Amino acid sequence: MRVLVVEDDASLNRQIVTALTDAGYVVDKAFDGEEGQFLGETEPYDCVILDLGLPKTDGVSVLSAWRREGRVMPVLILTARDRWSEKVQAFDAGADDYVTKPFHVEELLARVRALVRRAAGHATSEIVCGPVTLDTRAGRVLVNDLPVKLTSHEYRLLAYMIHHKGRIVSRAELTEHLYDQDFDRDSNTIEVFVGRLRKKLGVDVIKTMRGLGYVVEESA
Repeated sequence: MRVLVVEDDASLNRQIVTALTDAGYVVDKAFDGEEGQFLGETEPYDCVILDLGLPKTDGVSVLSAWRREGRVMPVLILTARDRWSEKVQAFDAGADDYVTKPFHVEELLARVRALVRRAAGHATSEIVCGPVTLDTRAGRVLVNDLPVKLTSHEYRLLAYMIHHKGRIVSRAELTEHLYDQDFDRDSNTIEVFVGRLRKKLGVDVIKTMRGLGYVVEESA
């Protein structure tokens, strides 16, 4: 899963990026509204953490611009402001959730997990696909109730496909959502990780759709 953090406080930006990275997310960052708006318009994100009080362009203007452009990724507003009128303004602009500084990192991570789940149509922290269970809260995978040890790359790949189970996901889409903007992207790497995943899972849940990509199916 790929997340964008738009926060002008360098220390807080670094803290959030580190927490998200440690939790298994791929993270891009911006320090002003102009850069953040550009990234949000040109890169695919599964969630955005957006500060309201940004230099160059404020957060509400950035969010409003994204929504006018049809960008539907979930957006979590992060700000020191706590007046109800500003919360209403943010929600009216298209925000999905709101956290006031100071905050606990664990709460922020829980809200991001919830936003990503809901955006993909899942209500609980455990997503089940046949014998495979993805525990998003613990960051682990079980097959027939037994834990399977995966690398961070393998986990991110499987997590994205299970979040979007039943839908064909192309190699290009997987590459865009699994690597940050500076990564030298090679779709052939996806094939390698899919092969490793199939061996480790030991069950036939990942189907190859020739010429289209992959799909994780309930009935598999």
